[in-house]
Amino acid sequence: MKVVLVHDYLIRFGGAERVFLELVKMFPEAPIYTILYDKEKMGEWFAPEKVRVSFLQKFPKWWRTRHKYLLPFLPLAPETFDLREFDLVISSSSAFAKGVVTRPKTIHINYCHNAARFLWDYSHDYLREQNLGSWRELAVKLFLNYLRIWDRAASKRVDYFLANSRATAARIKKYYRREAKIIYPPVELPKFTYWLVPENSDSQQNKIEENYFLIVSQLTPYKKIDVAIEAFNKLELPLVIVGEGPQKEYLQKIAKQNIKFIGWAPDYLIGNYYRGCSAFIFPGEDDFGMAPVEAMKYGKPVLAFNAGGAKETVLAGITGEFFEAQTPEVLADGVRRLRENLPRYSSLVIRKWAEKFSAEKFQTEMLEFINKVLYNQIG
Repeated sequence: MKVVLVHDYLIRFGGAERVFLELVKMFPEAPIYTILYDKEKMGEWFAPEKVRVSFLQKFPKWWRTRHKYLLPFLPLAPETFDLREFDLVISSSSAFAKGVVTRPKTIHINYCHNAARFLWDYSHDYLREQNLGSWRELAVKLFLNYLRIWDRAASKRVDYFLANSRATAARIKKYYRREAKIIYPPVELPKFTYWLVPENSDSQQNKIEENYFLIVSQLTPYKKIDVAIEAFNKLELPLVIVGEGPQKEYLQKIAKQNIKFIGWAPDYLIGNYYRGCSAFIFPGEDDFGMAPVEAMKYGKPVLAFNAGGAKETVLAGITGEFFEAQTPEVLADGVRRLRENLPRYSSLVIRKWAEKFSAEKFQTEMLEFINKVLYNQIG
């Protein structure tokens, strides 16, 4: 049986790419198809000789790195992949990879990270974030309507959906009218589990203090990092933010001196920040959210917005607490409650709960599902 793996983009190593890497480990002989590939950033994990790219890879670099200008071409890109020789297609997608075209006898399993939220329930927020004029916004609204039609049609090309959480499964049901089995993503700790700082390094980035709160995230609007910053501005408590993104300059501008930005950091250093923090802050709504689980694997409690995947990964009063509205005042009140309750939390209990989200369990459940599909045990 010939297997092929398909992923939206391999241009940065985020949560979806960590999940996809486990699929690559499961099927080491399978070729990889992706819309865009950054060899410098991703070659360490996804070998160039295995990766096959779409026609968009030939576009000028300044164009490839501006995804909103690529949007008209993105639905077409996966449809141009020639997958006729394969018996099993496993796509890993938040938007476009599920749109590949296969032979009638080919089985297509899609692991869905989210149901193209920028087209559906997040579309109004997405438009607001683009800062478009009235005429341009009207044009984009019309185009998003076309993309919704394409997205619904593309979902019908999938034989079996897998979802990373109940929240994602609910969106698949609502927008695609399809059922999805839930298989939680693998969340693994860095190989370096002890406190490690590079020798002969005077970098401020490597000087890690203790007794701070921590955020590890992309710095984009929907992550709501600005809400956390405003809350910690009021609280005047130390907050460390690890991550990069288009909002970084703005967030640095509104942050007071008690808030420290680290930028991008390698896994071993992120692990050190997890180990040293008092608790983890998760102000956004994610379909799963791998960073809170990573924090819990270090035995750290989490304060999370009470929505999305966090409702499945955080146990109130056992592994963390929730706040109910994405406003600085409500988040700040949650931080106060969490600080008061910190002595009650057991790092051993938190770690034990987080072991539920392991690579071994992910691979076992994936293989069990695939075998059931191949032997016609799933309708």
